[in-house]
Amino acid sequence: MKTRITELLGIRYPIVQGGMQNVGYAELAAAVSNAGALGIITALTQPTPEDLDKEIRRCKEMTDQPFGVNLTILPTIKPVPYEEYARVICESGVKVVETAGRNPEPFMPYFKDYDVKVVHKCTSVRHALKAEKVGVSAVSVDGFECAGHPGEDDIPNLVLLPAAAAKLKIPMLASGGIGNGAQMAACLALGADGINMGTRFMATLEAPIHDKIKQAVVAASELDTALIFRPLKNTARVYKNKVAVSVNEIEREQGAGMEFELIRDMVAGAKGKIALTDGDVDYGIWTAGMVQGLINSIPSCEDLVQEIIRDCEAVIRERLNGFLAG
Repeated sequence: MKTRITELLGIRYPIVQGGMQNVGYAELAAAVSNAGALGIITALTQPTPEDLDKEIRRCKEMTDQPFGVNLTILPTIKPVPYEEYARVICESGVKVVETAGRNPEPFMPYFKDYDVKVVHKCTSVRHALKAEKVGVSAVSVDGFECAGHPGEDDIPNLVLLPAAAAKLKIPMLASGGIGNGAQMAACLALGADGINMGTRFMATLEAPIHDKIKQAVVAASELDTALIFRPLKNTARVYKNKVAVSVNEIEREQGAGMEFELIRDMVAGAKGKIALTDGDVDYGIWTAGMVQGLINSIPSCEDLVQEIIRDCEAVIRERLNGFLAG
């Protein structure tokens, strides 16, 4: 399948594995890339820039296909040396970086010096246009359905994608709530050049998380997510477990003036990492999107990518083309 995204990123299929905290390790990224899509290592999952360098080297030992690194720039409990992470990405020879959170403009000269293609994740048309203006190679437009941070506008992809496509000139990935071939066909119809998937790649054999977490994603419905941090205007969509329910209760009680300190220990990233590693679904906060309601299997990355491409092409050739017959 050929689109502007496959040509830009040098991949066989226009599918990108989104960056996921405590999930985007070399094992998953390499498996996705070997399947013909673009795997992504999550930079801040690595404790230090030096650890990221080691992880990139490890991924190179597992695949000779292109892969990228996600660098998410958001408010954190502890200061993060973002510039050092960016330096490692560039000097390691990685040619694709997925940026998210803050405007990537301060890092663009450095990425351009190393010929790194920047794909910036955006949750609104205005942010996508700003990213285009500062020189990114492509954008990943993230609808309200997504896991992680959906922004504060609450616009789903059925509206957001065509709205962005109508104004952008650079390639666009559709992100958020996507997990099968029919959805991929719909995204292409709405103006996207490919898709970005996070939660769907969590439920694969190669995802380096506990099987109980994968089974929880398979068992969950589209209703089993929670929006937290809304009073802080830093909304995050997470799996609806006991911790998320408790956080929502505190947020409702406190209202718009809630202080982060009230929930700080509950939402600590270290607890979420333990949940994913040990399989204790309720130990901490971990992200999952509404697409979990469409996930009912745990295939290999190779089988998943092939199924999505096969089903996408079938929808385009058979179902959609059938409406034109006669």
